[in-house]
Amino acid sequence: MRARVRANHGDMIGKMLEKLKPVRSLRGWLSALVMMLFFSASSVCAETITIFAAASLKNALDEVAAEFDTVFGHDTTVSYAGSSALARQIQLGAPADIFISANPDWVDFLEQKEAVIPESRIDFLGNELVLISHDPVTNLDWQALDLLALLNGGRLAMALVQSVPAGIYGKASLQSLGQWDAIVPYVAQVDNVRAALALVALGEAPFGIVYATDARADPRVHVAVAIPAQSHRAIVYPAIAVTHSETAHAFLAHLQSSQARAIFERHGFSVLVE
Repeated sequence: MRARVRANHGDMIGKMLEKLKPVRSLRGWLSALVMMLFFSASSVCAETITIFAAASLKNALDEVAAEFDTVFGHDTTVSYAGSSALARQIQLGAPADIFISANPDWVDFLEQKEAVIPESRIDFLGNELVLISHDPVTNLDWQALDLLALLNGGRLAMALVQSVPAGIYGKASLQSLGQWDAIVPYVAQVDNVRAALALVALGEAPFGIVYATDARADPRVHVAVAIPAQSHRAIVYPAIAVTHSETAHAFLAHLQSSQARAIFERHGFSVLVE
């Protein structure tokens, strides 16, 4: 995704002043003010920033990035993949300015490698897991679920269970249910959660485990049952700067604005920052 909308200097400042009005907290007001001051002090020349982001963020983050570009006149490029793959690319020197992971572990990993800027980190979004199906299924109870019988020889689509956050959370839930060992031979593991979503949407797998936000993003799948939050670690999305680019830090502030909050909530995420 690449957004390239331009606006003149006066129009942008006016828009930023309007942004200050609806924010719901002092922290939100300060974030909006920081963005306005950043723009006022910078040139009107467009700058490009590159964001590496968890695949589950795509629909919402595309909108947030497009709004940022409209206001500031910059070009924001977002590369989506599994958090593990993106973190390893950053470790090897890939040219990213911001990293947004679907769990804290991969940000912790990059902090340990001194590949990111720790003081810029924000843990800003939450999510939920669901079991999805290609065909509508009703009256399922997760605690009483016999997933092996439900699959009936079919495959359960999941993101990589050893490295990708959605797969890690999903495996923990199935272990909590006491059914992981029986299900393993029937799990179709793929590179990221959107690939798991696609398998179910296309009918290649009858069921899959994805985030609730993913299920909302594709009308071809159905939520078979919500997976209890207590069956896995809390789902938290951290964002962190990889470079000292002022534009990148302005984008992190934008992620905490009331406008970004509205977009994320509309796509089904819970916003953890005030």
